[in-house]
Amino acid sequence: MSTTLQDQPISVRAKLAAAWTSFMFLYAYVDILNFFTPGAIQDILDGKVFKFDLSQTFSTSALTMMAIPIFMIVLSMTLPARANRIANFIVVALYVPITVFNLAGATWLFFYGLGVVLELALLAVILRYAVTWPRAVLATSPDRETVRAQL
Repeated sequence: MSTTLQDQPISVRAKLAAAWTSFMFLYAYVDILNFFTPGAIQDILDGKVFKFDLSQTFSTSALTMMAIPIFMIVLSMTLPARANRIANFIVVALYVPITVFNLAGATWLFFYGLGVVLELALLAVILRYAVTWPRAVLATSPDRETVRAQL
């Protein structure tokens, strides 16, 4: 007797949460793996990350940039559909230029280029899920003229 595996439908919310989780891990791992590039640790010890001075402002900005995808995981599962869709549009629109900006001044173009391409691919998947969010067909109420004619 042979059986086939059955694919279970996955909700848009779960797909979005999974995509944001993947984006968040990729975003973090590119930063973590950067520590292994020559000179990165010395630059950090000298108080620099790329061309930026290490400061409370830099660290707060970096934390914010990481927190947004983290919060999108939970928001994708909990926001009402319309707000969820809009939030995904807004955050993707913010992260596309941020992601591309991460190539500025990169010395390891294959490494950073791959990271940027993969991050942009995930953002495109998120955008696609948000754009193609299934719609419910609602019964429409009769127009005023039809109601008056029935009276």
